[in-house]
Amino acid sequence: MEQKINAYHSILDLIGNTPLIRLNKTTAKLSGNFYAKVEAFNPGHSSKDRIASYIIDQAEKKGILTKGSTIIETTSGNTGFSIAMVSIIKGYECVLAVSSKSSKDKIDMLRSLGAKVYVCPAHVSADDPRSYYQVAKRLHEEIKGSVYINQYFNKLNIDAHYASTGPEIWEQTNGNITHLVACSGTGGTISGIAKYLKEKNSAVQVIGVDAFGSVLQKYHETGEFDTNEIYPYRIEGLGKNLIPSATDFDVIDKFIKVSDEESAHAARELAKTEGIFAGYTSGAVMQALKQLDELGTFDKDSNVVVIFPDHGSRYMSKIYSDKWMEDQGFLNANVEEETQKIQFVK
Repeated sequence: MEQKINAYHSILDLIGNTPLIRLNKTTAKLSGNFYAKVEAFNPGHSSKDRIASYIIDQAEKKGILTKGSTIIETTSGNTGFSIAMVSIIKGYECVLAVSSKSSKDKIDMLRSLGAKVYVCPAHVSADDPRSYYQVAKRLHEEIKGSVYINQYFNKLNIDAHYASTGPEIWEQTNGNITHLVACSGTGGTISGIAKYLKEKNSAVQVIGVDAFGSVLQKYHETGEFDTNEIYPYRIEGLGKNLIPSATDFDVIDKFIKVSDEESAHAARELAKTEGIFAGYTSGAVMQALKQLDELGTFDKDSNVVVIFPDHGSRYMSKIYSDKWMEDQGFLNANVEEETQKIQFVK
């Protein structure tokens, strides 16, 4: 007779219901109350677990995915990791087209989960045959029985967060949220959460974080896709050189742009002050909060929820590496003081 054991059926049962954590030291000088939705508590350490599980479940229900299918996706790393993780549990092959801007840590993690990885040049146009968008499309055409997730143009990306992250935030704040601040890449996270929150309270302000070198802010403000806005930048999973249909611009009130350097330092500050070891885009959100506060966006009664999309371990060779930071010209006079904290015993 089987005894009752309190255990999860698989790691996929741990997706969602991530904690909301109050930010204290990093926001001490800002007006308002600030809370982080820390998505690194998902089993795949990012918010992308939600869309990987949701989209694959929907494809199975519709009979699009069947035994022996291959799942193909474009990714800056996190979505790929989540899809690879879900594929292992459900028995699918996983093929990923990855931007060369992705950290070595992310690429190594993808391979460790058995995914076949194609690393594509980052700084080419979206329609260039070498871009990860076009490589994924080509692989989908070549691999019989494959399914292309296509997160940038898949409405299910929005639906996943409308069904889970949005309701979680509403319940965790008891409906008292006044502002949502989140990075926008594919746009699925911010769009799905915003759609749900605005249905509950249309007064909730939704602010997207964009990167310098990306087209999203100007497109939101003018409706113009301006290629002159595009130039290389370092933050992964933030901004775009195309307009994803997975972004619902109507539910986003405004965008604010942040720099590579300030975002990197903000992430490092977050680790050292709050003990939250988060990724590059989380640093971008923190930098956005500082800029928004300077613009008078918040007051003492504001309840601001920010999305921290992933874990800092995926950026050890980037923003948490003094060598990488120095190579980018991001380190200042404080670096010597920091490196002196390391003592080697002979």
